[in-house]
Amino acid sequence: MQRSLGDGGMPLLAQLGVNFDAYGDGWTTATWVPTELACNPLGQVHGGVYGVIHDAAMNFATNSGLESGDRAATLDLTYQMMRGAEAAQQLTVRGEIVRLTKQVGYVESVVRNIDGELVSRGTGTFLVRRKQIA
Repeated sequence: MQRSLGDGGMPLLAQLGVNFDAYGDGWTTATWVPTELACNPLGQVHGGVYGVIHDAAMNFATNSGLESGDRAATLDLTYQMMRGAEAAQQLTVRGEIVRLTKQVGYVESVVRNIDGELVSRGTGTFLVRRKQIA
């Protein structure tokens, strides 16, 4: 998991301005300073970009709560934008497991501005693939 800090192993996330900075058992955090690539022509973060950010945060959180060799894949992702964000604005991202079963993970994520106000929230369902034990 340590190698996933920074861009999470996805150059797209770095291009959007995301930097994962910490994780623990079932959670992760990131700083996000949206780049122009993340924004529409008016300088506001494009709605679809939030989906990429939430999916990455929830996937990282899910994988941080699994045993080595186990993996997770997104089954469902829902998110809402509560207020706008723009290029170069300081944001924080947190993903966290809500419930983890043998085959399914229920996860949530939030994006907040520097004042702690909720910018966007998301929920996701992840298929958990456990490693095969010989």
